[in-house]
Amino acid sequence: MSRLQRAPVLRSRVGIFQLLPDNLWFLAHSNTMTVLPTSTSTLGQQLLREGRELLARGDREAAAQVLVRARDERDVVLAAHALIEANDLIGSFNNVMGLNCTISEQDDIFGFFRSHHSSRNPLRDYLADGWRTLSELMLLLEAVDQPLLRTPRVLEFASGHGRFTRHLVKALGPSRVVVSDVVPNAVEFSRSTFGVDGFLSTSVPESVQWPARYDLVFVLSLFSHLPSATWSRWLKVLYEAVAPGGLLVFSTHGIKAADFDHVTLDEDGYFFAASSESTAIDEQEYGTTFTSEAFVLARIAETVGADRLVHKAPVHFWNHQDAYVLRKP
Repeated sequence: MSRLQRAPVLRSRVGIFQLLPDNLWFLAHSNTMTVLPTSTSTLGQQLLREGRELLARGDREAAAQVLVRARDERDVVLAAHALIEANDLIGSFNNVMGLNCTISEQDDIFGFFRSHHSSRNPLRDYLADGWRTLSELMLLLEAVDQPLLRTPRVLEFASGHGRFTRHLVKALGPSRVVVSDVVPNAVEFSRSTFGVDGFLSTSVPESVQWPARYDLVFVLSLFSHLPSATWSRWLKVLYEAVAPGGLLVFSTHGIKAADFDHVTLDEDGYFFAASSESTAIDEQEYGTTFTSEAFVLARIAETVGADRLVHKAPVHFWNHQDAYVLRKP
């Protein structure tokens, strides 16, 4: 995941809060007024509890107003979001985007957005980021005359908890999408939530068992996290998962990213730090990596052959990560 500072998204708040002298607050919405103590719970927890009570009473309109406000509170944002989406309330992202907007509590990428100082609306930023990735992938594939919508079978490798998967499923349908990740609950979440096939990866590249070969293997921001011991090995193994005539697409932190983070590459054009947004993977196996174009081209040449590279696009994904496209004959 890129550490690029994203522009803030402004959002108006709805409703009225008033602090009372006796340490009570009231929430005015529609024709409902509720008085709750504030001594034992946060504002977000109070709003979440009120929203659940309104749902239980069948007052969907009032519940939607309260839960949209709760969604602005960082400590309950996902709980409020889940209630809005599950009950198809006014304000749901599903109604706007037309896809499954369920987000896992274990999603480290959402956690990145939620904790980042530049993200004023982490839900919108997270969902929009996946949509942006889809458009950038489609542009990349058009450049090599292999449109995404005509691709029979896609493997999204290092797929996480579906930040991008949900958008890929909307474009292709679940039957054409397979996911894989080293985190077990990430794979299970995508399988149960989006209806895709999925299998567990490993920390040892050569131990991965490919169930099939794929017309497109898409590896977003894995090589931007790999230590030198596994960088080339993963490239070799992932290329083996590509079907004849198919593509391997992967991204890296290149020179722009290195300059942005004030990183100095070594003489080979490589830098690794044992730190990342992931809380589920060992930092020595999955940190933060920066590579020059020369480093990447040399690894491609020695691993699968320089002639397999059919396209490269500097700062393509998120205007921050370089993209490389390899084709298998």
